[in-house]
Amino acid sequence: MNNRTKDQIARYFFAIAGYLSIIILLGIFLILLVNGFRTFTQVGLFDFLFTSEWNPSAYKEPAYGILSMLVSTLLVTVLSMLIAVPLGIGAAAYLSEVAPPKVKLIFKPAIEILAGIPSVTIGFLGIVLTGPFLANTFGLNSGLNALNGAILLAVMALPTIISVAEDAISSVPKDYKDASLALGANKWITLSKITLPAAASGIIAAIILGMGRAIGETMTVLMATGNALAMPTSLFDSVRTMTATIAIELGEVPYGTIHYNSLFAVGLLLFLITLMVNITAERLAKKYRYNK
Repeated sequence: MNNRTKDQIARYFFAIAGYLSIIILLGIFLILLVNGFRTFTQVGLFDFLFTSEWNPSAYKEPAYGILSMLVSTLLVTVLSMLIAVPLGIGAAAYLSEVAPPKVKLIFKPAIEILAGIPSVTIGFLGIVLTGPFLANTFGLNSGLNALNGAILLAVMALPTIISVAEDAISSVPKDYKDASLALGANKWITLSKITLPAAASGIIAAIILGMGRAIGETMTVLMATGNALAMPTSLFDSVRTMTATIAIELGEVPYGTIHYNSLFAVGLLLFLITLMVNITAERLAKKYRYNK
C-alpha cells in the first residue's frame, strides 16, 4: 500500500467521522424536537416558558411551567462564572507568564486531574464539605442551595477555563511583550495592558466553554442544590435546575405522556442554550486563531 492510498483512506475515515458526528447531532436534535413539540399541543408555549409552577403529578390540573428551573439554572451558572472566571484567568496568567518551570510541571497535571474527577464525587463533596460549611458560616438550616451548587460548578469549570486561557495567553507573540518592557513597563503592566488584551478572544472563548460546562452539568447540581421547585429569591435558596429535573423524573415517567414529552421539551431548550453557547465559543476561537 503506497502513501497516496494511505492518505486517501485517512481522508475518507476522517470525512466519515465528521459526517457521522453531524448526523448524530441532528438525530439528537430531531428526537428532542419531535417529542418536545408534542408538549405545546397541550401546554401553551407561553405557559411553558413563563410560568413557574411545575407539578405534573397534580390530579386535576397538572402544571408544566419551567420558569423557576430556567432562572435557577441561569442563577447557578452565572454565580459559578463569577467565581471561576477571576480564578481561572488569574491561574492561567500565572502559569503562562510568572510560574517557574517546576511549578508548571506540578500545576498543569493537577489541573488535568481536576478535570477528570467524576461529577458525582464533586457533588458528594458538596454534601459533606461545602454544604455544612455554608450552613455553619451563614446560619442556614441547610447548605444545599444555589451558592453551594455554584461553588462546585466553578470548581468543575476551572480546568476548562485555565487550559484554554493559558494557551491563548501563551500564544501572544513575544515581540509584544518585549516592546512593552523596552518602553519601561514592568511585568504587571505588560500582562494587564498588553498580553491579556491581545489574548482577549481566546480568553472569552475559554469563559464561554466553561459556561457551557456549567450549564450542562447534572449530578453535581442534583446532589448539592436542594432540588426545591420554587423561584429563587436569594443565593441561599434551594433550587432545581433543568438538568436535575430531567435526571430525577425521566426514569419514572410513563412513555408518551404529557409529562414525558415536557421533559423532552426541557431537554430541547437546554440543547438550544448549550448549542448557542458552543457556537459563540467556536466563532470567538476562530477569530482568535485568525488574529493570531
